[in-house]
Amino acid sequence: MLIGMDVTALTQPDRYPLSAKYDSEWVLGLDMGPHPLWQLEDLLTDLDVRPGAKVLDLGCGKGATSVFLVQECDVDVVAFDLWVDEDELRSNLEAQGVAERVTAVNGDARNLPFDDDAFDVIVSIDAFEYFGTDVRLLPTVLRVLKPAGGIGITTPALRTDPYQTTPPTYVTDVVGWEAAGWHAPDWWARHWRLSGLVENITARMQEHGHEDWLRWAHALGGDEGEAIINMLKADLSHEVGFSVVSATKRERRAIDRPPPGGQ
Repeated sequence: MLIGMDVTALTQPDRYPLSAKYDSEWVLGLDMGPHPLWQLEDLLTDLDVRPGAKVLDLGCGKGATSVFLVQECDVDVVAFDLWVDEDELRSNLEAQGVAERVTAVNGDARNLPFDDDAFDVIVSIDAFEYFGTDVRLLPTVLRVLKPAGGIGITTPALRTDPYQTTPPTYVTDVVGWEAAGWHAPDWWARHWRLSGLVENITARMQEHGHEDWLRWAHALGGDEGEAIINMLKADLSHEVGFSVVSATKRERRAIDRPPPGGQ
């Protein structure tokens, strides 16, 4: 029974050995969503992230994932977020001794202030649902990714896509309209495939996503934690979890497009 457990249950060395190195209270203290390091560690099994790479951590929150990327992957990171200001983010990074390898940037994913082909890899943990459902967004993000570079995301999901059937009331009672963005892995795969800009698409439900989220909610506590606990306990069929999606940017090629008003 998970009820009443403390933060020690946020350490799962058998399932997430890299994440287990980090203090659970530190991760919880940077809360902006369910355990981001578990999601990132799972995602990295599908991405080719090499030492020395330049990585865009898109929607990085308060910086836990950026710290992890530096310390576990030996990469240089741009930590990019709309809701967390640069001073707070930079302070969190300095406290973990990674500020020299991470650049904190505040901004909007729809208007990235970076050169074309600036990054080797892009990751986005529990953020893409807020902006990535727009068909115009993926091309915008891919502009700053090198050809053959990898992109990977995790995002809250329903196994049965919300556009296929109405989301359960135990979900909408807690998150309201946000449930419309909790797309199933197959939806994300098709959404990305239709762009014609990526290949080698992998899209799956995180194997232990439902259980992991429940562990996080119990450790979080308070009204927010209780609401998530009630939602997940009502979810007997484990419809709720996380989509884990990755792909490779296609090599640059000409795209035939008629001029406005042309033939």
